[in-house]
Amino acid sequence: MRQTKTKLPQKSGKNKPAQISAQQTIPYLEMLKDGICRVRDGFYTKTVEYEDINYSVASNDDQTAIFGGYCSFLNYFDQALPFQLSFINHRSITGKRHRINIPMQDDDFNSIRLEYTDMLKSQIARSNNGITRSKYITFGLPATSLSEARPRLERIENDVVGNFKKLGVAAYPLDGIERLSVLHGQLNPGSRERLSFTWGDIPKTGMTTKDFIAPTSFNFKQGRTFNTGPSWGAASYLQIMASELSDRLLAEILEVDTEMAVTMHINTVDQTKAIKMIKGKLTDIDKMKMDEQKKAARSGYDIDILPPDLVTYSKDAQALLSDLQSRNERMFLLTFTIVNTARSKQKLENDIFTLAGICQKYNCALKRLDYQQEQGFMSSLVLGSNTIEIQRGMTTSSTAIFIPFMTQELRMDGEALYYGMNALSHNVIMANRKRLKAPKGLSYKRTHNKPTIQAVSLFVAYRKVKKRKKTKADKYLIVKLYKKLNRGSSQCQKNASLRIMAISNYA
Repeated sequence: MRQTKTKLPQKSGKNKPAQISAQQTIPYLEMLKDGICRVRDGFYTKTVEYEDINYSVASNDDQTAIFGGYCSFLNYFDQALPFQLSFINHRSITGKRHRINIPMQDDDFNSIRLEYTDMLKSQIARSNNGITRSKYITFGLPATSLSEARPRLERIENDVVGNFKKLGVAAYPLDGIERLSVLHGQLNPGSRERLSFTWGDIPKTGMTTKDFIAPTSFNFKQGRTFNTGPSWGAASYLQIMASELSDRLLAEILEVDTEMAVTMHINTVDQTKAIKMIKGKLTDIDKMKMDEQKKAARSGYDIDILPPDLVTYSKDAQALLSDLQSRNERMFLLTFTIVNTARSKQKLENDIFTLAGICQKYNCALKRLDYQQEQGFMSSLVLGSNTIEIQRGMTTSSTAIFIPFMTQELRMDGEALYYGMNALSHNVIMANRKRLKAPKGLSYKRTHNKPTIQAVSLFVAYRKVKKRKKTKADKYLIVKLYKKLNRGSSQCQKNASLRIMAISNYA
């Protein structure tokens, strides 16, 4: 663990420990306007944010196609291009929540408007809209100077956005202020304040970008938890023990309604080195087999009887070698960490217990990073820097099983209407159809339900009549259809008649 205190010689001859500031704890050197970050000397990174697509509700063929495309996406990165996948659940900042605006009018239907407003507030409160889920990919490369790193990073950025586009995923790179905003949200969990920073503030104040995003304090003295400002946090890593994983593991982790950052640091192993390493392991296993057979011959029992673990290891190593040589698979080294934050220690422990239960269901274990909380928290930042040396060897398909797609959200900013709840993400659907590619609306009901079709037709007809001066024939038609609908036995017909008269003002 990196020490948070250093000793400096004083003039009095005594050594007095000097505190390292919160700004010095944040592991990067410089953030540029175009989004390039100099993490350390000779290493530069960029970040791309991408949206979700409909994977969970897709058919099996579509899921297979998305999974194959995501495998090809992972194979794009070579051993000289480490990358980081970040999934951040954080509280919505002020001004991002939906605001309900149904003004009261001078008529007899304000009670209905109040009831509808209360229903919308209840739906939004029960949904997960308090938690915003963001997805990022950060990639970096070594370079001697910024002028050398910039064109290479821009080319990689275009390739990454293009590969996402092939999957039907919308992606866009983050500039410097957007990356600082993401870091500000991670370093100040629970806060709903926006980042107040412009590039002109640096020469005016003499401060650096770290001064604007750093919290009031860090405390990493405890072995299993830490404090960032008033919030509690804990860093853990995922111990993968299962021979086969499910694509629901990552989705269920991200569905937990809590603030956290799920991070996957992935390094590609050179294909030649990976094959050579697997062959070396097979040689070691064969040597162990020979030793067991010699021991069996000396003891006088059948030499074909081998320990079960040795047989299992041999089969797994041979299957892995076959995948690397003939199935377009590559070898990756994966570091999977989860950082939870909460306002109280009890809430933090409850969230970790919930996540541990989800991991246990898929034969994995969530282990706390004892006395490595600082390294775990700093490795979760969208900087592409990993200081956790716990890695798991994975192939392309086993890495792609942590597929980051679930369901696409429909939440439009500005003026929008409520269209129900997303059955998978449990978020409200807010949209303005006039801003869609096909702004026309369609009212559909079963064809044999004649009164309802008449009600829909009346609504359409009334919208046309409303634009001109109404005649006696228009009034007669509305009243006649109202009476016809009101004679219906179903509650749907009676409600439709009431809505018609409420709009037409002829009741």
